[in-house]
Amino acid sequence: MEELLAERERVAFLYEKLDGQRAVALRALEEALGDTGAQRWQREVTVRTLSDQLSRLRIADDGLCFGRTDHVDGTRTYIGRVGLFDEGDEYEPLLTDWRAPAARPFYVATAAVPEGLTRRRHFHTRGRRLHDFHDDELKLDGVALNAALDAPREEAMRDIVATIQAEQDEIIRLDHQGVLVVEGGPGTGKTAVALHRVAYLLYTQRDRLAKRGVLIVGPNSGFLSYIGNVLPSLGETDVVFASPGDLMPRLRTVREDVPEVQRIKGSLDVLDVLGAAVAQRQELPDEPIPIELEHAVIDLDAALADKARTIARAAGMLHNHTRAVFHEALVDVLLDAALAEIDEPWDGVKRDVRRELFAHRELRAAVDVLWPALTPRRFLAEFYESAERCAELGVPELHREIGRAWTVSDVPLLDEAAELLGEKPLKPKEEKAEQEYAQGVLEILDTDPALDPDVLRAVDLIDAEHLAQRHTERDHRYLAERAAADREWTYGHVVVDEAQELSEMDWRVLFRRCPSKSFTIVGDLSQRQSAAGARSWAGMLNRYAADRWLYRELAVNYRTPAEIMDVAAAALAEVDPDATPPRSVRHNGIEPWAELVDDLPAALARRLAEPHAGTVTVIAPEGVELDGPVITPREAKGLEFDTVLVVEPHRMTPGERYVALTRATQRLGVLHTEPLPESLRSLA
Repeated sequence: MEELLAERERVAFLYEKLDGQRAVALRALEEALGDTGAQRWQREVTVRTLSDQLSRLRIADDGLCFGRTDHVDGTRTYIGRVGLFDEGDEYEPLLTDWRAPAARPFYVATAAVPEGLTRRRHFHTRGRRLHDFHDDELKLDGVALNAALDAPREEAMRDIVATIQAEQDEIIRLDHQGVLVVEGGPGTGKTAVALHRVAYLLYTQRDRLAKRGVLIVGPNSGFLSYIGNVLPSLGETDVVFASPGDLMPRLRTVREDVPEVQRIKGSLDVLDVLGAAVAQRQELPDEPIPIELEHAVIDLDAALADKARTIARAAGMLHNHTRAVFHEALVDVLLDAALAEIDEPWDGVKRDVRRELFAHRELRAAVDVLWPALTPRRFLAEFYESAERCAELGVPELHREIGRAWTVSDVPLLDEAAELLGEKPLKPKEEKAEQEYAQGVLEILDTDPALDPDVLRAVDLIDAEHLAQRHTERDHRYLAERAAADREWTYGHVVVDEAQELSEMDWRVLFRRCPSKSFTIVGDLSQRQSAAGARSWAGMLNRYAADRWLYRELAVNYRTPAEIMDVAAAALAEVDPDATPPRSVRHNGIEPWAELVDDLPAALARRLAEPHAGTVTVIAPEGVELDGPVITPREAKGLEFDTVLVVEPHRMTPGERYVALTRATQRLGVLHTEPLPESLRSLA
């Protein structure tokens, strides 16, 4: 009891230091807000920096200190969410950040390799109060681990940094600058490993990653909401969370294509289709277009347009950037025809006719038809809506009535279309307006040289054009906001969860977003559900990082009790007879059950009315309409619940069944109206 009181005093002392840091940051924030002498953009940057610091300190308030290591030399190290130091001359560490090298023994020490420790202590806190603690003999597969794994799940993923195991910690801290693939079956902690690796990299490589941020790609919005609190709770905020349907700015979709269309859109073969579809939009007139000039009428026919198109294509520029080349080429070919029609040439006739052609309304309208300025969305939507265009390129399956009914598989195609088309150039009026604004700013900043000829003036340093560019480029939004809104943003690191679901085209987009090829990829090929997903990691990654990717495997299941995993293993054999299911570290004595019912809604309502500890969900196949908290196997990917009721498993694919059966941490039940699949016949 005395030792518990002493530890409580220590924790209370650490909270006092945390409050002190928070008070200092708050005073600095108040001073920054009241500093009217500073430039606005400088004040905004300071305010946001201090606000971020306050946010990290506030989030660290919950479970600030969660452990202690006792070393053979008699020293002790307290481990927590943030680092705290004594303000004295020695600046001694009071609390060691869990990502610091000094914290490593807390996670990796074992009885065989104690890492210089004599004891490891785990704190159990409720809010700011230390409720209890326990010591272990350098084994995390005992009371501490089981207590954490048996704890009821919550609506959001719990921060499980205190239960990271040695083999997981090795991956988190792995010194590899390229692509790291972490494969593991259900419950092996691969998501936790990926998230804590991000936090560790943000801590150890802050200078590099703070400038570019991190992108985390998850299978769906439910999963992203579930994990969303993990990184902020570790003090990291410069992270963009997105699903594959969110990777195009200002577009979010969860709609899925049918498997055959998924395969077409997900294959790299679609690149040839997109290139040909762009060429389709560089058209020739079906009928001659009369161009009436002051002294002649010229027919813009297919032959003349083809000459201009050949010249434009030879420029080797992107579609939208080539419009001006095509326009000029049309003027040139029409000019020759116009000069041949004029009987009485005058001085400067060529110059005058050329000027008239450039300004001609009908010719400009013809350019809009024959070489239109296209956005990615307009281009792809009009392609899908044209059965003729789709059939001409050998992909009639892509035709649909509403082109803008975007699906997840369309996102990488829209991204590729942006690369093929190029951004539409800034209109002259917009460019002129920006320069006029900048010129006005310079006039305001300018000083009168007659008053003091030695004063350096603004106009001596920068002109209106360059000031306009700097005004346009300056952006005071948070990094995550700027990155999410910018299709061309490149990240310092990318995490991909449930990576087996991504297509070849998805990977093309992601590697475009991260040229440094710094990735943490986690997944399980046995859980693949997408028709365009990965069948091997090498098949997806060798094209982009042939000599820069490593593979690690997690084989221990911390989530699923052995009683449930035995049932799921039979479902896994349906997916891949050669696959080895992860080994569960615990038994909970609760046997899974199955019930054949006539009235499914009534049976489900009865089961849900039973008392349950922790979270409960129902997993049903697509097309089964039921009341209550029901999700599909696809929506369940990456999630976990204390109790799971699987409905109508015979209507699921083997892969879907395997996912559904492995979401439970305590109890699993199956309700069915038809005979069970062979793999589930062992259920009572």
